[in-house]
Amino acid sequence: MKREEIVLVFDCGATNVRVIAIDTYGTIIAGKSFPNNTNPDPYYPGGIIWDVEEIWRKLCSASLQVTNQIDTESIVGVTVTTFGVDGALFDKNGKMLYPVISWQCPRTNPIMADIGRYISMDDLYSTSGIYPYNFNTINKFVWYKENRPELLEQASDFLFLPSILIKKLSGKIINDVSMAGTSMMTDIKTRRFSNKILDKIGIDPSLFANLGEPGQQVGEVNNAGSAQTGIPVNAPVCLAGHDTEFAIFGSGAGVNEPVLSSGTWEILMTRSRQASTTREQFDLAITTELDAVPGIYDIGMNWIGSGLLEWCSNNLFSELNGDHKYETMILGAEKVLSGSNGVYVSPAFYRESALGKAGAIGGLVLGSTRYEIYRSMLEALSYRLKDGIIALQKSGRFSTAALRVVGGGSKNRLWNQIRADVCGIPVQLINQKETTVLGAAMFTFAGVGVFNSVESARQNIDYRPVVIEPSENTAIYQHLYQEYKSKQ
Repeated sequence: MKREEIVLVFDCGATNVRVIAIDTYGTIIAGKSFPNNTNPDPYYPGGIIWDVEEIWRKLCSASLQVTNQIDTESIVGVTVTTFGVDGALFDKNGKMLYPVISWQCPRTNPIMADIGRYISMDDLYSTSGIYPYNFNTINKFVWYKENRPELLEQASDFLFLPSILIKKLSGKIINDVSMAGTSMMTDIKTRRFSNKILDKIGIDPSLFANLGEPGQQVGEVNNAGSAQTGIPVNAPVCLAGHDTEFAIFGSGAGVNEPVLSSGTWEILMTRSRQASTTREQFDLAITTELDAVPGIYDIGMNWIGSGLLEWCSNNLFSELNGDHKYETMILGAEKVLSGSNGVYVSPAFYRESALGKAGAIGGLVLGSTRYEIYRSMLEALSYRLKDGIIALQKSGRFSTAALRVVGGGSKNRLWNQIRADVCGIPVQLINQKETTVLGAAMFTFAGVGVFNSVESARQNIDYRPVVIEPSENTAIYQHLYQEYKSKQ
């Protein structure tokens, strides 16, 4: 009998870190997760960091539990995927020089607003394609330059978070293109770091000398990595990288088929063969990342998503726990009429210098309930989604027939129906819930030769889509959407 072929995916998210064993059909064989958390920066008051050693310990513990449940001889490859932009400087001996500054850290807020001291926003955006979010990697380099220049003098390499974890598994030092493309320091035309941008901000290009493509085999699990994770020595280690790119590919989406990756952040993206980074795209708040496949671009928009709902659950439903909490919230909100009885939310709760706005809850009266507030948040996020779809269609010059929704937010039945009603198009859910892990695994299976291409790997997956059609509330929501726009 042919031995089962399995890929192990180390997946570090903002909320959870986990290790998943997945086979060639997209079936999860085993998995274990632990909560993730940021920490105060011990070297910068008010700063927020990721403790890499803490993350690594959790991943090792998860991996040991997973490898105890499977035949480890079936492991054909290992890979790592995480959120974008975050990383750290290393010296020539492989020592991390400063903790990984989190995308949640406020220290970079004023830097993006004043980046014109180094390079004009027009040059920066037209070259990189990345929208000016405060957390972009470029801002951390400016912070190093202005506050800790000795770190840059000592540094030999900068590694993004997936590559830091790959270094722990294999000892290899290499970044991947999908993570580099989130930095605002690459050239979208070349899939490499931009010498022009690096020169303007005074950063040595040699810090990014080693750059590979997703799926590329870069090494093997070494003795230390094996001892800590339970993975056999010499198991191939392949690049993956930015979780968004792999979630989109893992969803089964083709070119010009929008995908909403719904988690702490809502990330709406369309894979496109063309990329435009003009002032028109900038004014639409479009960001363009490098797809995991060369020659493809991921044009999209980001906004705070489930993070807003978590705020609601933590502050308004704190007496409830676990799945019971969210089911209670959904059941209560389903009984509220469309429009939430006049309660409305401006969902810009994550301050962004480019927007200059903060969130607000309005329309409250003495009889308002927490369920109306919760439903109003689902509606506001759906209005924001509609704004995004309109912007992507304008930028990419295509028409959207349906929307694929993946990620944790795809499990909320009420939210999915509101999305379909507000946007006026079907919402497609797929049987594969772990699309980030699935996409990363596909690139690894192709990288080690189990499939001859990532497309062949994807053709092996049965997605079994479920379609949610717009309901009779669609007409109501078209009117409510116009009211929402008038309040912005």
